[in-house]
Amino acid sequence: MRTLEMLIQQGKIRSYGLSNETPWGVMTFLQIAAREGLPRPQSIQNPYSLLNRTFEIGLAEISHREDIGLLAYSPLAMGLLTGKYRNGALPKGSRLALFKRFARYASEPTWEAAERYVALAEEHDLSPAQMALAFVNSRPFLLSNIIGATSVAQLGENIRSLDVILSREVRTGIKTIHQAIPDPAP
Repeated sequence: MRTLEMLIQQGKIRSYGLSNETPWGVMTFLQIAAREGLPRPQSIQNPYSLLNRTFEIGLAEISHREDIGLLAYSPLAMGLLTGKYRNGALPKGSRLALFKRFARYASEPTWEAAERYVALAEEHDLSPAQMALAFVNSRPFLLSNIIGATSVAQLGENIRSLDVILSREVRTGIKTIHQAIPDPAP
């Protein structure tokens, strides 16, 4: 943290953030910063999506009370929330085809929840990707939604999610799915 303070003083960085951190870890950083008069972290970069809302358990409160926003990564759960893996499809070059080590997405509950979210989006004439991103964008603790498009078309679709406002029916559907299959891909 002293090195980060030096980099801030030199103008090389403006601030710093934490990544893949727990509530205890964030609070420890904050306590040390306060005790030593060091700069506080300004963000937490953790996974957050319809399939992994564990940030809401502890970290969301810290984010709100301590003014440290979320940089949400994997908001489309490596593409699971786009519908491209439906019916067991594994498109060549897709993240799940390339990176088999991500076991968090391999469980039956994860695939079932993803299917339900994709079906909910289609039922309301929404792009599944845009619905998933719009949900993440609507969170009060969000600073930035880190999208991972692999084509210009995907990038355009992802950016258009900024204009999507989720209806009450869609929000209710999301809540129902989450209550039935909470955080299947932590």
